[in-house]
Amino acid sequence: MTIPTIGVFALQGDVREHLAALTGLGVEAISVRRPAELEACDALVLPGGESTTMYKLARTFELFEPLQKRIRGGMPTLGTCAGMIMLADRIEGGTADQETLGGLDITVRRNAFGRQVDSFEGDLEFAGLDAPVHAVFIRAPWVEEIGPAVEVLARVSSGEAAGRIVAVRQGHLMATSFHPEVDGDGRIHRLFVDLVSTGSTTEAP
Repeated sequence: MTIPTIGVFALQGDVREHLAALTGLGVEAISVRRPAELEACDALVLPGGESTTMYKLARTFELFEPLQKRIRGGMPTLGTCAGMIMLADRIEGGTADQETLGGLDITVRRNAFGRQVDSFEGDLEFAGLDAPVHAVFIRAPWVEEIGPAVEVLARVSSGEAAGRIVAVRQGHLMATSFHPEVDGDGRIHRLFVDLVSTGSTTEAP
């Protein structure tokens, strides 16, 4: 079996944590800052960070269009927190000129859970996993609306945000509002690696 090469968008965000999580699962994980590095990847992770900074840097380093092309062409991609925003087709609460790579038929609300001081943690039931995941939310978005091809993977289970969608999948794309790279769990990254290994480019059941 060929070991996939999974890139992590490395111009801004939680790059090292994702690289460590992926390497721990036995895949080849590389930093992506240039189009040539992207070309070497079978899949990609868009990490948490600052979504407006991420798209501007992607433009500056001539990565924006190559990323869009690969995503539209079926490259498996995982977006976490800001990465979810980057994959969303529509944004609420973004800047007037904010661009996204798109691909996920969802509307996300930027900073939906509040500012940095409103960051929190909690356990979530996650589709495909036998036990809850411990989710860390830092200035996180949530999903306001989903299209018909989008599968909901997790929702907030309690508190004022109960019922809010915080993880989704659409074919070869996955996204979470929270940061699975910081808890040392690895199961969400494993789900993504499995998605990469199957080469899925169809909508989730």
